[in-house]
Amino acid sequence: MIIRRGSTGDLVRRIQQRLAELKHYRGPVDGRFGGGTEGAVKALQKAQGLTPDGIVGPRTWEKLFPLQPMPELDLASKPVAYRCLALTASFETGAGVPDCFAGLTGDFDGQGISFGALQWNLGQGSLQPLWFEMTDRHRSLCEDVLQDQFPVFQAVLRSTPAEQLAWARSIQDQRHRVLEPWRGLLKSLGRTDEFQAIQVRQARYLHGRALESCSNYDLRTERGAALMFDILVQNGSIGATVHAQIQKDFTALLPIADPLQAEVARMRIIANRRAAVCRPEYVEDVRRRKLTIAEGKGLVHGIPYDLEQQFGLKLALLPQD
Repeated sequence: MIIRRGSTGDLVRRIQQRLAELKHYRGPVDGRFGGGTEGAVKALQKAQGLTPDGIVGPRTWEKLFPLQPMPELDLASKPVAYRCLALTASFETGAGVPDCFAGLTGDFDGQGISFGALQWNLGQGSLQPLWFEMTDRHRSLCEDVLQDQFPVFQAVLRSTPAEQLAWARSIQDQRHRVLEPWRGLLKSLGRTDEFQAIQVRQARYLHGRALESCSNYDLRTERGAALMFDILVQNGSIGATVHAQIQKDFTALLPIADPLQAEVARMRIIANRRAAVCRPEYVEDVRRRKLTIAEGKGLVHGIPYDLEQQFGLKLALLPQD
């Protein structure tokens, strides 16, 4: 397990607090591993004679918390569908688990509020079913999170679409930023295990389609599933022309003895071909994102990713149902 820029959550808070105690960190203890936290980690590493890479791995953890074993990666025990969703959500939000499940944007696109890992929204009516399920299945948890705003939340859900959009716009500023207390309340709701599970269920149809796409390109690994899922979410699909180009490129591949490395080669082709047909201003962004999945490591929007260490997504065969 590693913790690095882009990571979020309680472990990051522990690291920030310890770095502050050691006089290396002067920023907020907010659970978000940004540049300030990275710089503090590098300072600690230099002081301890470690390579200053700004990444908290086992050796750096030992210097921070002597005699305390580094926690295991919780994501490794989660289903592949959860891990694929978490990765794509992290790309979309720039945040790690659980904050990537609490992505929140306002009315910049006319949809009122967009929320969650896949930015379900009020305007298209895709968000309301998730909120209804949460209040139906986990009412007491919603009451605990939302406190005195819970009756308002319920009233919004029972109102007309026009009233829902009006409410959403009433809790934003002119830059479409959701204001407090709703910003904090909704993000807290999104971070709960229960709402994460609802999001995974809502995204299940996309995961099923991703697995179907895997069979079209002989992808059999967790990273292959993650690549096809991310294509579906970010790019919609692979059209007939691009499909034909990919298959042509497959036939030109030199034989690779290792079947896993052969799959990596096929994923690189898919990544490059799908990126090439995006709008020109997005081609390189999409290419970097897709190649990061294909190769297991990379930099997306300035954030370094290691799929196995951060999301438990390995170049390993998908589990058989």
